[in-house]
Amino acid sequence: MPWRRDAGVTVRIAMLGSGFVSELYMLGLDEVRGHDVIVNYSRSASRAAEFGARWKIPHQSTDLAAAIQRPDIDLVVIGLPNVHHVEATRLACEARKHVVCTKPLGRTAAEAKAMLDLVTAAGVINGYAETEVFSPAVMRVRSLIDDGAIGRIFTIRSREAHSGPHADHFWDEQLTGGGALMDMGCHMFEAFRYLLGKDDRPTEVIAWGDRLVHHTRTTAEDNAIAMVRFASGAMGVAETSWAALGGMDLRNEVYGDRGAAYTDVTRGTPVRAFTLGDAGYLMEKTSASSGWVFPQPDEARVYGFHEEMRHFVECVAAGRQPRETYHDGWVINVMMDAAYRSMRSKRWEAIEV
Repeated sequence: MPWRRDAGVTVRIAMLGSGFVSELYMLGLDEVRGHDVIVNYSRSASRAAEFGARWKIPHQSTDLAAAIQRPDIDLVVIGLPNVHHVEATRLACEARKHVVCTKPLGRTAAEAKAMLDLVTAAGVINGYAETEVFSPAVMRVRSLIDDGAIGRIFTIRSREAHSGPHADHFWDEQLTGGGALMDMGCHMFEAFRYLLGKDDRPTEVIAWGDRLVHHTRTTAEDNAIAMVRFASGAMGVAETSWAALGGMDLRNEVYGDRGAAYTDVTRGTPVRAFTLGDAGYLMEKTSASSGWVFPQPDEARVYGFHEEMRHFVECVAAGRQPRETYHDGWVINVMMDAAYRSMRSKRWEAIEV
C-alpha cells in the first residue's frame, strides 16, 4: 500500500531544482499550512546553498537520489529541466515517494507514458504542476462556465508571449523537446481541457511554427500557432512567441453561445508608475524597467502557484490524487506530439488519446 498521512500532519518535501520555477514553487508554498521543505537539490553546490539559505531550508544536496531517498521526505517536487523528469520520477517511485512534476511532463508522449506507468505501478500520489488551471482568474472563469453564464463554449483563444526563455537549457530542443510551443503551448492545451471539461476529447490539431528572430540562439521554433479541435466541435487556438518584447503577455478568451469571458493577468496590472530611474524587477520577462512601468504586485499568485501548491500538499495530506495528475501531463504530450507532426506535414493530424 502507498504511504498516506492523516490530515493535520506535516507533509515533508524535497524540492528538486534551484531555478526560476522552483523559486515560484517556494513562493506558492510560503502561505500553505501543513508542509515543511526539508531538502533542496541542485547540480551546483553553490546554487543549492544560495537557494537553501534564501528559503531557510535545513538541508541541501547535489545528489539527486540521496535527496529523494531521505527517510524524512514524503513528497518530491520536480522543478528540473525537461530532460531530467523521467529519471527524477523513476527515483521517486523506487523510493515510494509521492511526486509532483513541473510542465511539460515529458519531452515526448513516449517519455510521459513511461512516467505515467512508473507512478501507476508504484501506487504513489502524482501531480502535474500546470499552473494555468490553478490561476485564480482561470478558475473564476471555470466557475462562470459551471454556473451556465457562458453557455456552450465553441472557441477558446489563448496567448502566451515574451522575449525568450531566461535559462540556457530552454533554447536546446534536445533538452526540452521543442521550442515556444512546447514551452508555453502546454499551458494553453491544458487550459482548453480544463475550461471545456476533460470529457471533451481533443481529436485533431493543425500547427505552424518557425524561427523568426532567434536564428543563432536555437534550432527550435520561436513562434508558433496551434488549432486544436475537440469532440464537441469546439476549437482551441494557442498562440506562442519567444520574440515579443514588452514583458509577459498571458491571456485567454472564452466564447460561448450565451456569453464570453476574458483573462489578462500580466498586461492589466493594478499598478502603474513612471520613473526616470530603474524600477527593478517588475514581472517575468519585462524588457525595460524605466519610463512607464506596470509592476505585477503578486506574480506567483496570479499565475496560480499558491493555489497549485496548496492543492498538492492537501492531497498528499489527505491521501487522494490531485485534479491534475501525470495522466493529464501525458495527454498534453500526446497533443504536443501531434502538433509537431502537423508543423512538419502542414496538415491536420489526429490526436490519439
